[in-house]
Amino acid sequence: MNPAPQKQGSRRFDTPMDWRTHLEGAVRGATLRDAPLAPRTAVRVGGPADLLVRPADPDDLAAVLRAARELGVPVFPLGGGANLLVSDAGVRGVVVKLPPGFGEERIHSTRLAIPGTLGGLVAMNAGTRAGEMKDVVRRVELATAGGAGWLDAAALEFAYRTCRLPPGAVVTRLELELREGDVAASRAAMEADVARRRATQPLDRPTFGSTFRNPPGEFAGRLIEAVGLKGHRVGGAAWSNVHANFIVNLGGAAARDVLDLIGLARGRVRERFGIELEPEVRLVGDFPDRGASDT
Repeated sequence: MNPAPQKQGSRRFDTPMDWRTHLEGAVRGATLRDAPLAPRTAVRVGGPADLLVRPADPDDLAAVLRAARELGVPVFPLGGGANLLVSDAGVRGVVVKLPPGFGEERIHSTRLAIPGTLGGLVAMNAGTRAGEMKDVVRRVELATAGGAGWLDAAALEFAYRTCRLPPGAVVTRLELELREGDVAASRAAMEADVARRRATQPLDRPTFGSTFRNPPGEFAGRLIEAVGLKGHRVGGAAWSNVHANFIVNLGGAAARDVLDLIGLARGRVRERFGIELEPEVRLVGDFPDRGASDT
């Protein structure tokens, strides 16, 4: 479904071509119409974006957001594409992808400002056994149609695999506070973590990572395996034989296949254990029987 026609003074935008042409004229960075999104997601499924925009710099990003607001066109910021399920029908409106090297980076003592895809890690409060983003984020710079500004971490209300970002905001930089430590020991710990993941997770195929959050005192993978779904396949997607909380793309999977696996697991676990599994995966676009999703 295309965005509704918008009136801007005496100007009227009746078709996607109208708003895309207007928005392209407001951007100095690169744009691509009907841009494939599947290659830009970790699980490699989903349809195209009406318009993909890669702003040239922070001022250009602000111009994109202002133009989209004036046109009444929705904007979705795309990070690294992990934990993201794009509808087979694609995403209506503008998808913003920050290019490498976007903005300025500065390092001062224990403070580190980093642009780009770390915004996705903030949005989902990504973490491991060693900790979460909330443990190191001091503040976040957000771009909106009204400009850019810094927001303290406390205002983001970090929780398990989530945080509260203002609607329409795009993370452009972070300020992190890191502890001093032993470099060799840190490297050894990271290498050990990578080795553990390679042994226990299906990293040889496209996958989100964990599909569901772990319920309190439980493991989603154990519950999915207990209801007999480990290895279960729908179309081109399956619950992994290596880790039951991972959905893998076996080749040619559709978003519908993935969504069916998610629904099947939620239903069986609810029926047997009375536990409601909560997805870590964010649905974006129009899904049959679900309407437009962006949650």
